[in-house]
Amino acid sequence: MPVRTSESSQGSHGRGMGLGLALASALAFGGSGVAAKPLIEAGLDPLHVVWLRVAGAALVMLPLALRHRALVRRRPALLAGFGLLGVAGVQAFYFASISRIPVGVALLVEYLAPALVLGWVRFVQRRPVTRAAALGVVLAVGGLACVVEVWAGLSFDALGLLLALGAACCQVGYFVLSDQGSDSADEAPDPLGVIAYGLLVGAAVLTVVARPWSMDWAVLADSADMNGTPVAAALLLSWIVLIATVVAYVTGVVSVRRLSPQVAGVVACLEAVIATVLAWVLLGEHLSAPQIIGGAIVLLGAFIAQSSAPSKGSAEPVASGGVERELSARGTT
Repeated sequence: MPVRTSESSQGSHGRGMGLGLALASALAFGGSGVAAKPLIEAGLDPLHVVWLRVAGAALVMLPLALRHRALVRRRPALLAGFGLLGVAGVQAFYFASISRIPVGVALLVEYLAPALVLGWVRFVQRRPVTRAAALGVVLAVGGLACVVEVWAGLSFDALGLLLALGAACCQVGYFVLSDQGSDSADEAPDPLGVIAYGLLVGAAVLTVVARPWSMDWAVLADSADMNGTPVAAALLLSWIVLIATVVAYVTGVVSVRRLSPQVAGVVACLEAVIATVLAWVLLGEHLSAPQIIGGAIVLLGAFIAQSSAPSKGSAEPVASGGVERELSARGTT
């Protein structure tokens, strides 16, 4: 009996630690847009900010890439997909979108990804989805309509919304690709190794696309304006690289190992809330009451869509299967 009590205590401690790590990941990811927007407004191109973020994080994670170098031979397609979609694509579209629309709105649009994944599963793969998952999709889309205020003729920049939708689509491609061959736990690659190589691939791609040699490097030696308060650009960049990328990814991955994918995925939804609150407080990006309500509905829809998926191997209709696990591992954008 004392042994069981000890095991129960250890399990409870592990879940508590996992929940704390998942919350830390959501906080870290949620702060990326708030730190990046002042740099963009100070004169840096969004693609240059993305390149700085990804290249800096890749350097930090380089030792892990060397440790897991066998992944290059075993899973080249997975590493390329993670780098192109999960790193370069998502970040580039997201940072480009926040240069035109509020951070909170961009992230809420990006959170249409779970709904888009379910559309892929249902209409492309022709697999059934649960009714609860379908309800989650409807709620997410309806909430997004409130966020962008469709009754006002899309009061936000249309290109900015399309860029945010591009970030969501890149997430879908990443989730679908990452789901391939994920049923075999014995052959599953180490997530930290995948993150390290994904960052390296993303940095290589973004170097060609962003052409950092044309960047105005002097901006990094100056300060950026954060809602009237000057903040050192180097400090903002350090936050983006070390906290919003390295810490965010690592804590997100470790939390998934301690929590169920469903719980970790639900906690990850707090990223949108955190980003919206931080943008409100630090950047002065106030949202109207309908937008706040719409944002809550988007998150509720994402919660239902993710938590309704049955476990692997179940005979029930699926919502996203292994895709859901990858969503929680990302913690996105």
